[in-house]
Amino acid sequence: MDRFHLMNVLVAVVDAQGFAGAARKLAISPPAVTRAVNELEAHLGLRLLTRTTRTVRVTDAGERYVQDCRRILAEMAEADDSVTGQHRAPRGRLTITAPVLFGCKFVTPIVREYLERYPEVNASCMFLDRVVNMVDEGLDVAIRIGELPDSSMQAIRVGQVRRVVCASPAYLKEHGIPLTPDDLHRHAIVSTSSLAPHLEWRFLQDGAPLSIRLQPRMSTTTNDSAIAAVVDGFGLTRRLSYQVAEDLRARKLKTVLADYEPEPVPIHVVHREGRQAAQRVRAFIDLAVERLRSDPSLN
Repeated sequence: MDRFHLMNVLVAVVDAQGFAGAARKLAISPPAVTRAVNELEAHLGLRLLTRTTRTVRVTDAGERYVQDCRRILAEMAEADDSVTGQHRAPRGRLTITAPVLFGCKFVTPIVREYLERYPEVNASCMFLDRVVNMVDEGLDVAIRIGELPDSSMQAIRVGQVRRVVCASPAYLKEHGIPLTPDDLHRHAIVSTSSLAPHLEWRFLQDGAPLSIRLQPRMSTTTNDSAIAAVVDGFGLTRRLSYQVAEDLRARKLKTVLADYEPEPVPIHVVHREGRQAAQRVRAFIDLAVERLRSDPSLN
């Protein structure tokens, strides 16, 4: 039994999210892939993958084992390169996820610079305003905004953003500036992705949490449309500071209630391969951390 071959096959199945994709990647037959995984599971005495007619999912034990396999295979490749005096450039496919506006404003320029540096890498970007399961979706790197739950993922903090309440100068001139969170009840509120008739904004007052329940005049499914409505003079909205940074600099918007803002929200680069990440992943993480930490709007 060639353990390294079996590990390589297992990692290929996980990356391709299927046996057929792994067979194509490794240029071997699908039955050979199935035999290799079965042999490895029999040797270990546990299930690494859960198969259905449509999907292949990694078990909890399999996820830990795959991470170790990636580390071992990476160390083998590094040992080969070291003894031959060669340095292999990153290659393969990189998959990334981030929130929509953050991906557009910050991640896309980093991806473009990365691809220009490493012509043998292709990148797929999944920009969505929801938390994507990295294991289920087969993603390499995620940009997360907010506190992170405990998990086996590796996280590198790269900055923070504020939750700001803002409106156009014209709106504030006509309707007045709210001086306390309670004043928001007298204003038109624009919210995003709220199907409920009410929403709750949390603030800090003298160091203690304060919640204000509001009824939005306008609800929309995208941050862009909410910001556009407020820039045009309709009401107030609450956004993450990076989302309205350009409009604030251009004086199209003005923040209010700054003394009541909650604690800043952290930004992390998250990946699932530990310190021995694949070279293409490690190179992107290093570049993303450097670029995001140096951006004044995120720090």
